[in-house]
Amino acid sequence: MKIHFTAGESVEAQTALERLEARYTHVSADKADVIIALGGDGFMLETLHRFMSANIPIYGMNKGTVGFLLNRYREEGLIERLEAAEMTVLHPLSMTTVDMHGNEAEALAINEVSLLRESRQTAKIRISIDGHVKVAELTCDGVLVATPAGSTAYNYSAHGPILPVNAGVLALTPISAFRPRRWRGAILPREARIVLEILEAEKRPVSAVADAVEVRDVARVTVEEKRDISLRLLFDPEHNLEKRILDEQFIL
Repeated sequence: MKIHFTAGESVEAQTALERLEARYTHVSADKADVIIALGGDGFMLETLHRFMSANIPIYGMNKGTVGFLLNRYREEGLIERLEAAEMTVLHPLSMTTVDMHGNEAEALAINEVSLLRESRQTAKIRISIDGHVKVAELTCDGVLVATPAGSTAYNYSAHGPILPVNAGVLALTPISAFRPRRWRGAILPREARIVLEILEAEKRPVSAVADAVEVRDVARVTVEEKRDISLRLLFDPEHNLEKRILDEQFIL
């Protein structure tokens, strides 16, 4: 099995990289059967974005803090672990923005697309799903659309639902909503086309963020799942992502 190792910048991750490259055969990414990512969840997201078009499975080992998207670090028996690993397929979100000057931009998000107010003024956002207005005016700090993999991250902190990986749905979650006060968000089918229009955009500026890519002063944001891109993650059977997300719902 041909392996390409990559690691975050921390001392722990770089030390692990040196030890694994000395122990196993390391090849360039274009010749690899699998990519091993050493770091935390942030570095795993960077790795997924970097190799998004390569169609190579990625197996992460935790050398960071939380490590939700990673397996436990262990040097011994790596080939056997890779052969026994279970695959989870993720599809990113596509974010298309138009700013107040008419400029367009696109970005992909593995966790979530979030809209956030830029000033002391609350944001006012109109939400349409598949061409139908569902919330005429949401007064809030922001709103986000999360994938199942991202539902345990910012979405969960904003009191959004945790979504099973294979449920085929997305989470639409308001951030500190003021009006309508009782609206707590929605669970949408993965095929949904979500359009978020900024009302009073000059007075109440809003930025849009797709993972680490930020576009400021947006006027309109369209979010859809990018079904033609598949990200293949490998997990140890006892560290299965589906089971971990399920277990998150019972952590008190």
